Amino acid sequence: MERGLLWLPLLLAFFWLAWQGSKEYQKIEAYRAWAEKFDKAKYDIYAVLGQKGNDITWGKPTPTGPIKLETFSLKNVLQIRLLVDEEPVDLEILPKKGRTIELEFVFSEPATSVRVPFTEISLAAQWYKYLQVELQRLNQ
Repeated sequence: MERGLLWLPLLLAFFWLAWQGSKEYQKIEAYRAWAEKFDKAKYDIYAVLGQKGNDITWGKPTPTGPIKLETFSLKNVLQIRLLVDEEPVDLEILPKKGRTIELEFVFSEPATSVRVPFTEISLAAQWYKYLQVELQRLNQ
C-alpha cells in the first residue's frame, strides 16, 4: 500500500502534464486555422499577431481560438519601438534576456499606444525590423 501511495503523486503529475500538453496543442491548432488568412503571423504563449496588408491584428491565444482581438492600421502608426523591461533597446546591442519583451505601436491620433508581448527578444527584433520596413514603405 505504501508503494501505491508513493506512485500516486507521480501518476497525478503525469495526467496533469498530459492535460497541459493537450491544451497547448489545441491552442496551436486554433492559431493555425486563424493564421491562414494573414500574410504573416506569429504565435507564442503570450500573444498571436497577424499582418494582412496594412492591418495588424493581435490577441491572446486560447484552445478555442484567439480572443481579445484588436486590429489597427499601420497607416495610423507614428512609431514602432522594441521594449525590453519597459526600456527601448538598440537593435545593434540586443539584451540576452528580459522579464517583459514588447513591441509598442505608438499612434498619432489619438496619442495612444498598443503593446504586443513576445517571449523571445530575437523574435520581437525580427518583427520590429520587418514592420519598420513596412512602416517606412507606407510613409514614402
